[in-house]
Parts: sequence; C-alpha cells; structure tokens
Amino acid sequence: MEGNVPPPPRSSLGGGLTWPWLARALDWRVGIVPLPVYPLLALLLGLLAWRGALRPDLTVMIPTLALGAFTTAELGHRLPLLRQIGGAAILTVFLPSYLVYAHLLPAPFIGAIESFTRQSNFLYLFIASIIVGSILGMERHILIAGFLRIFFPLFAGSLAALLTGSLAGVVSGLGLYHTVFFIVVPIMGGGVGEGALPLSIGYAGLLHASQGELFAEILPAVLLGNLAALLLSGGLAAWARRRPHLTGYGLLTAEGNDLSAQPLPPAPPTPRGIAAAGILALTLYLLGVTVQELSGFPAPVLMLALAVGLKLLDGVSAETRSAALALYQFFAQCVTYPLIFAIGVAMTPWSKLIGAFTPATLWVVVVTVATLMGTGFIAGRLIGLYPVEAAIVNACHSGQGGTGDVMILTAAERMPLMPFAQIATRIGGAITVTLALTALRFLV
Repeated sequence: MEGNVPPPPRSSLGGGLTWPWLARALDWRVGIVPLPVYPLLALLLGLLAWRGALRPDLTVMIPTLALGAFTTAELGHRLPLLRQIGGAAILTVFLPSYLVYAHLLPAPFIGAIESFTRQSNFLYLFIASIIVGSILGMERHILIAGFLRIFFPLFAGSLAALLTGSLAGVVSGLGLYHTVFFIVVPIMGGGVGEGALPLSIGYAGLLHASQGELFAEILPAVLLGNLAALLLSGGLAAWARRRPHLTGYGLLTAEGNDLSAQPLPPAPPTPRGIAAAGILALTLYLLGVTVQELSGFPAPVLMLALAVGLKLLDGVSAETRSAALALYQFFAQCVTYPLIFAIGVAMTPWSKLIGAFTPATLWVVVVTVATLMGTGFIAGRLIGLYPVEAAIVNACHSGQGGTGDVMILTAAERMPLMPFAQIATRIGGAITVTLALTALRFLV
C-alpha cells in the first residue's frame, strides 16, 4: 500500500547488534562531558599524569579543565543551600584553590594548568569574545538605554560604599587611613592586575615602601571583596526568584529580551561568520593592547569603547550581529566554568584569602560591598532599571577584575550583564585608583 513503506534498517554491528543505549547515554552529560566519556577521560588523564606526559597544550588542557570544572560545578548545583547562592561558581573557583593549598590535587595537574593559564592568557580570549559578542549581539536601543543609565547607580553606590566602609573601619579600630587606602579602595579598584598592582606601585612610590609588601597587604581585600560580591549576588539572585517584578533575569532595562535567550537575528549564523566575529573581537582587543603599550590606557576599556562605538554608529550588519551573539553564547555556556576552574588552581591563593579573615576586616568588606549593592538597587529602581540587575552590576565594581565579573555573573546567573559589569570594573576601577593616588599624594 502506498505510503506504508517500512523504515530503513538501523545501523548495526555484528549482523544486527545495535547499541541504542549508548546513543541515549551519550546525551546524558556532566556539564558538556558525555557521561560514558567521563570515566574514560578521567582514566586517560590520570595515566598521562602518572607517566609525566600531561602537557600544558590545548588538546590536553581542554578536556582536563572541562573534567575538573564541570565536576565541581555539578557538585555546586546539587549541594543544598549552596546551590541557591551560586554554589557552582563558588565551588568551581574556591574548591580547587583549597585543593592546591592542601596538596590534594596531583602536582602534574597543578603544574600543567598553571602553565597553560599563565602562558595562554585565555582569560583575555574569553573576555574579548564575551564583551564584543554581547555588545554586537544586543539590540541597539537596549545598549543605548543601559549605558546611559548605569552610571548613576554606580556613582551613588561607590560614594555610599566609601562613606559606610570608612565608618565601619573606624568603629572597628582599624583607623580611617588604613580602612580607606588598604581595604575600601582596593575593593573598588578593578581587581588584581588593574587595581591592586597599580595601587601597590603608586603607594610604594608615594610612601617609599616595598611594592611587594604593599601588594600583599592590598590583595586580601580584593579577594574578600570578590567573595562577598559573589555570595551576595548569588543570594540576591535566589531572593529575586520570588519577586520577578524586580528583575529582568539578565536584562538591565525593560526594553527587549534577555541576551542569552533572545532569538537570533533574521540572518542565521554560519561557521565563517562566527569565525569572523571572533577575529573582529580579537582585533579590537589587539588594538586596545597596542594603545595600552603606547599610552598606558587600559586595553579592555578601549576594546569596550570601540565595540560600543560600532554598535552606536549602526555599523553592525544582521549577519555580524547573529554571528557575534552565537560567539557570545558559546563562550558563556561552554567556557565559563573551565575558565574559573583554571583561575582557582592558578590564580587564587587560598592562604592569602584565609589570612585576611579577621573579624574587623570581614566586617568592613561586607559593609562596603553590601552598601555598594544596596545603593545600586535603590538608585537603579529610581531611574527605571531593574533593581536586581543594577545591584549586581554594582557588585562587579567590587570584583576581582574581569575574573571577578565572570565569577559574580555566573553565581547570579546574569552573564548578559557582562558589558555593563565591565563598565563598573574597568572604568569604575580606573577612576577609583586615579582618585585614591591623587588623594594620597596630598596626604604624604
């Protein structure tokens, strides 16, 4: 009978032996790692480490970081209470940091991951792809509305945090000078490379002291500020689930859709288009690096400004926008956890973090970050921003630079806020460092 054609025979092994269970099992994943591949991958990496052949090259490090990152992220997703405040991001960065400190992670893994992270600098590939991809993939009117409005909550939050953090330090007996220049300012300075290092160099020149010792004194405030922002942002995101009218779930204003969920533009992305968007992102970054070499102007800030300029001038076609959005989505969904796992192993010193856990310092850090976020919440609501998103962007002002932005936005599940987080971190941090060094010059 016409139309009653039997289905074609299924592929088989050994004359009809099929493995449909394997096909189904390959669709079960730990993060991006297929479940049947997971134990095999762990065994292979263990054998390579045992043989001393775990090299810090791309083909070895991709599966290594994927295995470690998505294992810890899966634990964070499943642990009670912790999963409600961004446990996946918290465990993915702080558990490997502790394992390194406690010598519980095999030395070959630590050495390979540290070498790869420091030599490849793939943090900057991630930041470039996330920033440029998210900006070029945005609706133009959303970008304009968000950038014009974010500066008010950021300025108000920074001023309020400076006042309340300083007061908390004085009440705790730390002294105004120490509280402002060694706790509050480093928290809002833009991270380690863009904040703590320039501060320590500037302090050393003005105070005629050792730059290394000053850096060690500044660093804990940066790390603790990032931790406080991460925890408070994760908690705020959990609280916001019961109050949906206060959040845009990653959207700063009510105009448009969430970047991570919005439909692609009419022109579908092509492999060549996505590759071209990646080259565009890296070209803007290299242009920023070149200008930084010549003038000292921070490369990420210029990259951000150039991407915004392209978008504001309507210089992005539908095809490029589609490809840039696809590039952003790939890095946000697949690279975030491996990146912060590598940061936890290679760049997050557990001993420094624990050494700063004095009650007085913790009190100042929490007051500073909570005020920054609370003021952002109120100020954002006053000018028509989603208050939860405004508070989380302000939280990134107390983060560990671009690294901290990734952690905080991952914990809060608000990665589409990355362009605005970069404004808070880069521009807000640069202004904070400049004003702090200027003020100290008049005090010494």
